[in-house]
Amino acid sequence: MLEQVIFVALFTFIIHLSETLTYSLRLAGVRLGKLAVALSLTGIILLVSRTANMVQGLLTGKIIDFAKQNVGFDLVGHLRVIIGASTMGTIVALLLFPSAVVLFSRVIAHLEVSGSIPQMIRTSVSIQKVSNARHHLRKPKLSMLSRLRIGGIPKRLVILNCVVTAIYTIGVLAALLASTFTTEYATTALQSSGLINGVATILLTILIDPQIGLITDKVLRGEQEITALNKVFGLLMISRLVGTVLAQILLVPAAHFIIWMVSIL
Repeated sequence: MLEQVIFVALFTFIIHLSETLTYSLRLAGVRLGKLAVALSLTGIILLVSRTANMVQGLLTGKIIDFAKQNVGFDLVGHLRVIIGASTMGTIVALLLFPSAVVLFSRVIAHLEVSGSIPQMIRTSVSIQKVSNARHHLRKPKLSMLSRLRIGGIPKRLVILNCVVTAIYTIGVLAALLASTFTTEYATTALQSSGLINGVATILLTILIDPQIGLITDKVLRGEQEITALNKVFGLLMISRLVGTVLAQILLVPAAHFIIWMVSIL
C-alpha cells in the first residue's frame, strides 16, 4: 500500500505543479501580447488538471478501502503525505517560474506558427529541441521575494486564493476520510467531494479570476507596469503554497464538517 500512497502523492505533485505554472503561462502571454493564446493553453492545462483531480480520488479510494480493512493503518498520516506532495509541487513551481515564463513564451510562439497543438507537437517537439530547452532555464533569485510586498495588491485576493486552494486541495481527501468516520452516511460523504471542489472552483471563477483579469487589462492598456502583474502572480503562488499548508490543518476538521453537513441534509 505504500507504493499506492507514493503513486498518488506523485500524481498530486504533478497536479499542483502544473496548476501553479499556469501563472507563468499567463505572464508569458501578456509579455508577448498573445494573451488569448495563453488563456487558451491555460484552459487546456486546467481542464486536464481538474480531470486528473477526479482520477486522484479514484486512486485514493484504494487506500481508503485498505484502511477500512486494516484497523491499525495510519490513514490520516498517509493522507497528510499526499497533501505534502501538493506543497512540494507548489514549491517546485515557484522555483521554476522564471524558466517557465521563457519556455511558455517559446510554446506560444511555436503555436502561433503551427496553428494547432497537434501540428505544433509534430513540428516542434524533438529530442534536440527538448535538449535545447536547458538554455532557456533561469535561476530564481532571492531578490524576487523582496519585490513581493503586498502593497498595492488587494489583500482579500491573496487571502481568498489561499482559502480556495486549501479547500480544493482537501476536497476529495476530506470526503474520503469522512467516509471512514461514519457508517450511516459513508456513501453520502463520498459523493460530497464533487460538490466541495465545485464550490472551490466557483469561488475561484467569481472572486479571484475577475480581479486578475482587471489587473491584466490595466497592464495591457499601459495603465500599470508589467511588474505589477509579476507581483500579483508571485503573491498568488505564495498564497497557494500557504493554502496547501493550511489544508494540513483543515483535513480532519473538514472531514467532521462533511459528516455534520450530510447528516442534516
